This record gives sequence, C-alpha cells and structure tokens, in this order.
Amino acid sequence: MPTKLTDALNYFKEAVPFRIVPAIVTTVFLLTLLAIPAPSGLDENGWVMLAIFLTTILAIILKVMSIGVMAIMAIVIVSLAQVTSPNSKGAVADALSSFANPLIWLIVIAVLISLGLKKTGLGRRIGLYFIALLGKRTLGIGYGLVFCELVLAPFTPSNTARGGGIIHPIMKSIANAFDSDPAKGTQGRVGTYLALVNYHANPISSAMFVTATAPNPLVLEYVVKATGSTIHLTWVTWALAMFIPGVIAMLVMPLVLYVLSPPELKKTPDAVTYARKELSDMGPVSTKEWVMVATFALLLLLWANVPAMIFGPAFTLDPTVVALIGLFTLLITGTIDWNDVLGEKSAWDTLVWFGALVMMADQLNKLGVIGWFSNGMKDAITAADLSWQLAAAVLVLVFTFSHYMFASTTAHVSAMMLAFLTVGVMLIPAEYHGIFILMMAAGSAVMMTLTHYATGTSPIIFGSGYVTMGKWWGVGFVMCVINLAIFAVIGGIWWKVLGYW
Repeated sequence: MPTKLTDALNYFKEAVPFRIVPAIVTTVFLLTLLAIPAPSGLDENGWVMLAIFLTTILAIILKVMSIGVMAIMAIVIVSLAQVTSPNSKGAVADALSSFANPLIWLIVIAVLISLGLKKTGLGRRIGLYFIALLGKRTLGIGYGLVFCELVLAPFTPSNTARGGGIIHPIMKSIANAFDSDPAKGTQGRVGTYLALVNYHANPISSAMFVTATAPNPLVLEYVVKATGSTIHLTWVTWALAMFIPGVIAMLVMPLVLYVLSPPELKKTPDAVTYARKELSDMGPVSTKEWVMVATFALLLLLWANVPAMIFGPAFTLDPTVVALIGLFTLLITGTIDWNDVLGEKSAWDTLVWFGALVMMADQLNKLGVIGWFSNGMKDAITAADLSWQLAAAVLVLVFTFSHYMFASTTAHVSAMMLAFLTVGVMLIPAEYHGIFILMMAAGSAVMMTLTHYATGTSPIIFGSGYVTMGKWWGVGFVMCVINLAIFAVIGGIWWKVLGYW
C-alpha cells in the first residue's frame, strides 16, 4: 500500500500541470478574499466575482498553469459559485456567454487569416525586401524591420505572431550572418540592437491599428461603455488618429536604441547580399502570395468601410463579417486548408482565455463592481483636489506602468481599462474626453515595452539571448516614457487638427 501511494503521489507530482508554490499562493489569496466581508457599497455576489477575477489575474501573473487552463478554471468557479444566477444552468450560461461575442471571433479569425503570411512565405518576403532595400548599415536594417512590422500590423492581430513568429526569425538570420550569436558571446555585434528594434517596433505598431493586437477591439468596446456610446472609435478613426504619432514613434525608436544600445558593427553591406540571395532562392512571387495580397487588400477596403463611403450605409459590414470573408477566401482558394485552421493552437487558445477574461469583465460590470471601483477612484482623486489635467495624467500613467504586474496585455486591459476610462470620463470635461481616451488606448499598447514578460512577443525575443534582463528593463522604461511623450505631444496636436478634442 505505501508503494502504491508513493507511486500515485509521484504520478501526480509529474502529471499535474500547475506549479505548486504559485498554486498555493493563489488558493490562499482566493480564500482570504472570500473570508473578508464585502466592502461598503458592493453586494456579496459582486465581491465574490471580484475575488474570482483578481485570483485569475494573480494566477496569470504567477504563471500557475497555462493561461488556457486557468481560463477553464475561472469558468468552472464562476459556474459553481452561482454569483451571476441563482441556479447552475443560468450560471454556466453566463460563464460561457462571451463565446458568442463577435469581438472574440474577430480576434480568432484574424489570427487564422495571418496563417497565410507564414504558409505562403509572404511575410518573410516582405521582410527580406526591406532588408535588401535598407540593409547597408545596421541602422538601415533596423528600419527595414520597422517597416516590415508596419506593413504587417493591420493584418496580424496577433502581435506575437507578427513580431515573434514572422519578423524575429528574419532578424536572427541576419544577426547570424554577421556571426552575432549569444552562444559565442558576440551578440553585441548587431544582434542586441536588432533584437531591441525587433521588439520595440511591436508595441508601437500594436497601437496604430485596431487589428494589430488582440486587446484593441476590447478597448473599443470599453470606450463605448464608458462614454455611454457618445464616443465610438472605428477601424478608420483609430488608424487615422494613431498613424501620425505612431509613424513618428517608429522613426524615432531605432535612433534612440542606437544611442542606448549601439551595435559594434555600424556598416553591414553583406546584409543586402544576404537578403537578395534569400529572395532569389524564394523565386518569383507565387500565386498563393498574390492571393494573400489580394485578400489583404480586400480586408483593408472592407475594414476601412470604403464600400459604404461609395454606395451608402447599406453596404457597411461588421468587422467580424469582414474577417469571415477573408478566412473563407483563403480556404476556398487553397491558400490555407482546414487542417491549418484546426492546427493553429494559438487561435483556439486565444478563444478560451480571452473569452473567459471578457466574460468576467462583463460580469463585474453587470454586478456593479466597475461602477463601485470607479466611484471610489473618483472620490480619491477629488479628495486629492487634483486638476482635471493632472487627474488625466495620473490615470494614464498609473494604468500604463501598472503593466509591471501583468504578463498579458489582454488581462491588464480586462482588469483595469473600463474602470479607468469611466473615472476619466467622470472627472474630465466632455470636450477633452477624446484626447484622454486616445492616450489610454495608446498606453494599452505602449505598456508592452516595459518587461520581458509584458506580452507574448517578449519572451520569444528575450529568450533568444541577445538582450540581458537589465538592459531589457532599462531600455523598456525609457522607450515607454518616450512613446507616451510622442503620443501626448505629437498625437495631441494631430488629434486637435482632426477635431477629436
């Protein structure tokens, strides 16, 4: 019997998919919150829902399990707790409600569409074109990576797939061509600089288009909720607002990194030779690549609502419908196949964990938790007697730099964005709501610069070994401050010209 018990314990020790110490910490955290009486102004169900939500966020930060498993855990707990409904049938319906949300499916389908970039080789070809054009100097290679990121951003809502899956392999190939390898201790030749450019282009491009990173559509939804539908950002208005400050930030970033982390090799004429050889080996643009180009052009026209501009509002299509059209086009043309769709784990993983986080955020709103928290923040800022300008700055800065506590931008946006937007809308004069909301939207992407766990792209690039943790965090803080300043100053002027405030 002791042998069987030992064998069972050893099995569970190896097979159970969670980290023991973080799991214990998270469990104690949940039980502690549940033992505390509900704060004044918040009913018991709202408090329990908040405890479940905060515990899930803590579990994500501590990486207790994979984020998909933790999402399932949250769905199970919400269903069992029955805080959203008096019976389990209603509770599980609420727990699964977000999976019918078109927003969730827009993100999933767009990730599936971006599969075509990898499978056809179009993403790699675009990157190599820019290197061949600009790669005579290390700084030029940096700008080649930046322009590649910018071109791909509107069509790749997974910033991880874009920066980590498409551009990072190109960057590593170039670094290796110059014998810049962390294993040899030669990462400083060009690799460290290019890795930093590779990464820091990712948050900026994510701020520029609704379809550039997964949480952006959620930001749109929260803007509508916080403003009572008086402000509704579209794909076009977002892109127009963010384009000028985003391009300026993209142009400034490689120069700043060139000062903060200068490469040992300044001239790199061999990069052009390398890129041209790789392009030659790839051959002419294939039919599948042309289908991808045509599909992207179609998506861009439809997401930009061009048919409605020409033929009238009857031709307006929901963004999720447009994404479905794009996916269907790629499937029926054989550009990707159904096995590709079924095998894209990141899309289905996103469906589960993003759906769970959106569900909990929605339930917090319905149970009055967001309103309670917003009023509390509003009262605290009012008691501090801050001007509305300073209050707006505090909200943006606290929201952005609190990302040190998060390992997921989606989790961060789900946890804090709606509450901060709501407080800002209450404290800031209506004519200045536009600039505040756009700064919050920019901050939700710019905050990715801060840490090596800030978003899915960061562990991929950090894990390649080109950048030390100290340099990553130091450069990340500086770039976050610079990017925020660019969006506040250049963006503020541009938004004034556009009449957004």
